[in-house]
Amino acid sequence: MTVAPRTATLERSTSESSVSLSLNLDGTGSSSISTTVPFYDHMLTALSKHSLIDLEITASGDTDIDVHHTVEDTAIVLGQALLQALGDKKGIARFGDALVPLDDALARAVVDVSGRPYLVHTGEPEGFEYHAIGGHFTGSLVRHVFEAITLQADLTVHITVLDGRDPHHIAEAEFKAFARALRQAIAAMSEWWACPPPRALSSGGAIGCRLRLRLGQCALGAQGTRARWRHGHPHPRPSRSAQC
Repeated sequence: MTVAPRTATLERSTSESSVSLSLNLDGTGSSSISTTVPFYDHMLTALSKHSLIDLEITASGDTDIDVHHTVEDTAIVLGQALLQALGDKKGIARFGDALVPLDDALARAVVDVSGRPYLVHTGEPEGFEYHAIGGHFTGSLVRHVFEAITLQADLTVHITVLDGRDPHHIAEAEFKAFARALRQAIAAMSEWWACPPPRALSSGGAIGCRLRLRLGQCALGAQGTRARWRHGHPHPRPSRSAQC
């Protein structure tokens, strides 16, 4: 069976910015990023590396006024490209979560490819939003980026800063945690127990799906004849027909 490539190429031009973006969800984390906002380039490069999404972005805009438009518009196109590349979302893990430290900072991200855009973003220390990281990228833009991606890609995302003092470390931990959680959520599960597409799950089915992935239970294949044993979960040894 031929699997369609999960890729997207988009362009967006306004009076404030111009963005050209290509991505491959099944990549290796390679990237080529140039947004004219150095710290943002650094964050998007980290997002690509830790999500294993190949990402090429060229963006420019009225950064002589403020970097806000270029940063947010790039995030809008990234979210749109994610949605396009995901297609019908069948056979993906759907849920992902990650806890990522960076020296003093600690951030957690949880992603649900739900089809219902919703962002919960908490924990950044008071005054973080006013700090200019790298001289141009204010802390408030971190939330703007995640708002744009979440809305355009139809994701449910929870990002929580659990600790941190240095603004650079806090922002980077958030981007890396989001990338790691996204990596899990969009993973193709063709050789694992695959979740039904969003909205096809009952509430009980959604919980069961989440528990199987989180607890590392033996995940049966489509015919119930193949499985894998993960994380040394202390259940009885599976039968020989279910090779874990």
